[in-house]
Amino acid sequence: MDFAMVTAYHPIDQLVPLARAAEEAGFGALSLADHVVDLETVETPYPYTKDGARRWEPNVDWPDPWVTIGALSQVATELEFFTSIYVAAMRNPFVVAKAVGTAAALAGGRVTLGVGVGWCRDEFELLGEDFATRGRRTDEALELMRELWAPGWTEFAGEFYRCDKLAMKPEPPAPIPVWVGGMSDVALRRAARNDGWIGDMATVDEAIEIAARLQEMRREAGRDLDRPFAVVPALTDAVRPEDFARASRGGVTMCMTMPWMYYYPQHAPLEQKLDGIARFGADVIAPTRALLA
Repeated sequence: MDFAMVTAYHPIDQLVPLARAAEEAGFGALSLADHVVDLETVETPYPYTKDGARRWEPNVDWPDPWVTIGALSQVATELEFFTSIYVAAMRNPFVVAKAVGTAAALAGGRVTLGVGVGWCRDEFELLGEDFATRGRRTDEALELMRELWAPGWTEFAGEFYRCDKLAMKPEPPAPIPVWVGGMSDVALRRAARNDGWIGDMATVDEAIEIAARLQEMRREAGRDLDRPFAVVPALTDAVRPEDFARASRGGVTMCMTMPWMYYYPQHAPLEQKLDGIARFGADVIAPTRALLA
């Protein structure tokens, strides 16, 4: 099992030292969050808290993930990068394909598109995109973007998007995996049709159960079960290396975490975050890998 450090809610000037520290500590990946704007008030309840309130304070930085990946990939040369979660349906898919493909080219292919259909109707309306059709448009946009990332000319005629013969450069150096986020049955089935699933917070037992459901959904969808498939939750009750090893044996391929929270508060100063990253590498990552070797 691999580990991904969550970069959401951090001041932008901390991201370079955090990325360097994560790579040194043995993390395999960084996750990047996405919002175009943070509206002061929204009518749409946030779906991942009991009261519908958002998890972050209103002064949080939301850097563009693809610009950020392009920059961080130059200072952390081994880490993989993925979005958790990028709402492609809020944008024109040609613009999304260009940004993702460019980031992948700059990072030498160390990029995965983690995509979700989005929860905030208010943000969709601000950007001029239809909220009601976001699921169907996401599916079609993924099909289109895969063609745009491939070498050669692209022609496309779908329900929502179409183009005559064109080419998009630069091409990513390898196919870009697509992981799908969300906890609903629809989201899990969309993930099963693609290359992986990104979850929210879950216990080890819940994550193992979801991993099994995803395998069954992949089987029902006729997917090749021998192909790599990512299962990437944030484990709420995993503390010891043995906990993470059990999750791995149950089908979890990567765990997202803010590692300093095992030692310090969530909004600790940078020095404590860096110390927590190093300690987590020694206390958890290395022993977990030893258990699974």
